[in-house]
Amino acid sequence: SLPGLDAGMLYEDIYCARGQAENYIKHLKDDLAADRTSCTSFLANCMRLLLHAAAYILHQQLRTEGLRYTALSQAQPSTVISKLFKIAVQVRQYKNKIVLHLPSACPLKDSL
Repeated sequence: SLPGLDAGMLYEDIYCARGQAENYIKHLKDDLAADRTSCTSFLANCMRLLLHAAAYILHQQLRTEGLRYTALSQAQPSTVISKLFKIAVQVRQYKNKIVLHLPSACPLKDSL
């Protein structure tokens, strides 16, 4: 009933975008545990949700900027957490970049 929209445009621009938004919410709740608002005060729960949202934004930036040309560039948060964050790395900070030195036994060392 929307004027000027054909069925294909309506499906791709509105319906698929709504489904993708629901996927983002699912990732935030399931992978980053943003549904755990077990504190008794409203402000504590609000702060907790704010921190979870910030963690999700950091994850998105890591995927789009840091993992752009790797196999993890389109990975869900749980995949990135299990394959990249749960391993020991040596972090070296230089003047204009940060370098992560992965262990020699890391299965993703060649792809990163």
